[in-house]
Amino acid sequence: MGMTMTQKILAAHAGLDHVVAGQLIEANLDVVLANDITAPVAINEFEKCGADAVFDNTRIALVLDHFTPNKDIKAAEQCLQTRNFANKYDIKNFFDVGQMGIEHALLPEKGIVGPGDCVIGADSHTCTYGALGAFSTGVGSTDMAAGMITGKAWFKVPSAIKVVLEGKPGRWVSGKDVILHLIGEIGVDGALYKSLEFTGKGVEYLSMDDRLCIANMAIEAGAKNGIFPVDGVTLEYCEGRFQRQPVIFSADADAEYDSTVTIDLSTLRPTVAFPHLPENTKTIDEVAQMEPIAIQQSVIGSCTNGRIEDLRAAAKILAGRKVAKGVRCIVIPGTQDIYLQAIKEGIAEVFIKAGAVFSTPTCGPCLGGHMGVLAKGERAISTTNRNFVGRMGHVESEVYLASPAVAAASAVAGYIADPDKI
Repeated sequence: MGMTMTQKILAAHAGLDHVVAGQLIEANLDVVLANDITAPVAINEFEKCGADAVFDNTRIALVLDHFTPNKDIKAAEQCLQTRNFANKYDIKNFFDVGQMGIEHALLPEKGIVGPGDCVIGADSHTCTYGALGAFSTGVGSTDMAAGMITGKAWFKVPSAIKVVLEGKPGRWVSGKDVILHLIGEIGVDGALYKSLEFTGKGVEYLSMDDRLCIANMAIEAGAKNGIFPVDGVTLEYCEGRFQRQPVIFSADADAEYDSTVTIDLSTLRPTVAFPHLPENTKTIDEVAQMEPIAIQQSVIGSCTNGRIEDLRAAAKILAGRKVAKGVRCIVIPGTQDIYLQAIKEGIAEVFIKAGAVFSTPTCGPCLGGHMGVLAKGERAISTTNRNFVGRMGHVESEVYLASPAVAAASAVAGYIADPDKI
């Protein structure tokens, strides 16, 4: 029996000719990642076991992004501990305020991760890098510490679900709508410890920003990872950017999948995930049949949707319009380069003139950290990736997940709105 794309990458990094689903392996790592919340825990474990060296100071990435710029004393101390560790071991890919971005937007942009890589990160959305044809997955901080010391990690080889994408997306349909549709179809545990392997002719109509968004939210279906084939879009993105030579893997024709899901992109509509799970989805047409859902906040950004295409989509809606009275619109670019590009293109000015705020890169409100925490009874529409109870603030607040276009349209309307109807 042949292997899936993920299985081939894991086999190569384990030095094996063949692996099967369920097999336990030890694999060599290309990149080990942590942020200002998870790195301090990993550093404590690193020091507790007596380690005095990292396996490779060029293969570790430490990004201060969750509570930075520091929101309080505890956040400042966490960042200081991470900063001191990075200095002590001369970590080459250390990103502090002024250079940092949201980690899962920053690492692809900087070329730190790429095709054929095996990556772990002490953050569940590390699965983002599957968009580039890498195997990447989130781990706990203890595994992160072991990875920094040894450059290795244990994995149980996942089985896979094949997701066949057909057709071409219509107006205002983005990668966010594709992944919300999929999660709505299979559920938040529909791919539990499986690899979501995207394929089909429809892939060619998805930009790299779309793919990064989709792979990012594979974890919201319970998946171990999400992964896309390496094609011309991938290689063009990596050219002059990726720090190593791309290694291209592809699934065998006789690879075994637990199931196959087919999605016709041409039939999709902008999709919204209602509280309190990403699987609780409705199309914007279904929302239009309901009583208007008033919002107090619209968040456009995060590791899911803080890239330049996301900001462009939101700016198209907000240009010449104003954020509705009583609504706070918070726009957060994913990286410093995206921030600068938004300024150059006049996008930042569009947001500010519309009455939105334009923030430095940070995870901020996504996890209820800062820059937009919700009070009791408040409701937000957000381009972030989770809407669990209390995710963005008070346990009696609500988060609706949507694309940048829908989030921007809703900010103007004051309620969840169709971008074509404002």
